[in-house]
Amino acid sequence: MPGVMVQIPNQQPDPRPPSSDASSRSAESFTSGDSAEPAEPVAPSVPTSADVARLAGVSRATVSYVLNNTGAVRISEPTRHRVREAARELGYVPHAAARSLRAGHTRIVLLPTPEMPAGPLHSAFLNELQWALSRLDHTVVQYGSVGLTGEDAARAWAELRPVAVLAPTGIGPDGTAVLRRSGTKAVLTLGPEPVEGAHALLMDQRTVGRAAAEHLRSRGHDRIGVVMPREHGLDAYAEPRLEGVRATGAEAVPLPLSYEEEDAARLARELRDGGPGAVFAYNDEYAMLLMRALQDTGADVPGDVAVMGADDLMLGRLLRPRLSTVRVDLPSGREIAELVDRLVRDPAAEPLVRDVLGATAIAREST
Repeated sequence: MPGVMVQIPNQQPDPRPPSSDASSRSAESFTSGDSAEPAEPVAPSVPTSADVARLAGVSRATVSYVLNNTGAVRISEPTRHRVREAARELGYVPHAAARSLRAGHTRIVLLPTPEMPAGPLHSAFLNELQWALSRLDHTVVQYGSVGLTGEDAARAWAELRPVAVLAPTGIGPDGTAVLRRSGTKAVLTLGPEPVEGAHALLMDQRTVGRAAAEHLRSRGHDRIGVVMPREHGLDAYAEPRLEGVRATGAEAVPLPLSYEEEDAARLARELRDGGPGAVFAYNDEYAMLLMRALQDTGADVPGDVAVMGADDLMLGRLLRPRLSTVRVDLPSGREIAELVDRLVRDPAAEPLVRDVLGATAIAREST
């Protein structure tokens, strides 16, 4: 059977004379037997900064300055445009690892993913934060570290060599030290208390519970039921909010509740049979679930049971009665992004402590 020719790109001619022995045929052209096997396709070459420089008619240094957004070097806008267009045409993307080796660190800002559902308010904050950080030439990476806490979590994060980490306060001072030793320039914690060696963005959920309780007490309720969600991870918010209610001097009655209609119906019956006359329902979603269940039993809201939520969701304003709530004020993502960028540029700055969570009671018809 005649052989099939297979062209191997860039193969040099063999200087040896051809052999009449069929067994000497190239293994690159044939497999065992007489069947032909095409050679593996050669991967297309990856464009480099030198290719971009040639196409744009500039130096490689100029390409680096433009694509890395280096502000210390003045480059005209037409030149910047030419470089970006050349990079786009060639499909060139800067090599993050190589840039990191030159700089001694990455541009990664690590956002460890909390072990809890993120509500609309928290999600909106994170989206704005990520957008603002990307505008400052940082690469935002969300890291799922389920099951890891403290120093173990910090070691896992440190493997990515992030330039900054926005971490839960459970990281502790030892975890902060691990990140610092690995080259992280700024460690910021999000939680109710500062952590030694880190910058602290204080988000004390007790403030939310306190605002809700003060409003309900002003309506004459000194015995307040406090919904404690059964869903995994929410106790990190629910427990401090319960403490905030107690801090006002009110009698706080914990009310476990799953986010299910059947469980809400069970709790509604208990409230009608002599429970507290007012409920702070953790947030607007649980408040709406409970209020509907109370109405299904024939209870009057707020006549029989006053109900209050938190987060000030639009849907709560559309209910009848309109839902009283606690408006939670978070800083803008842009503000926190600028703070992170500033701390990265000044890694020796003294740890700062900033209270970034506010809470205001909004009185409506349900209380």
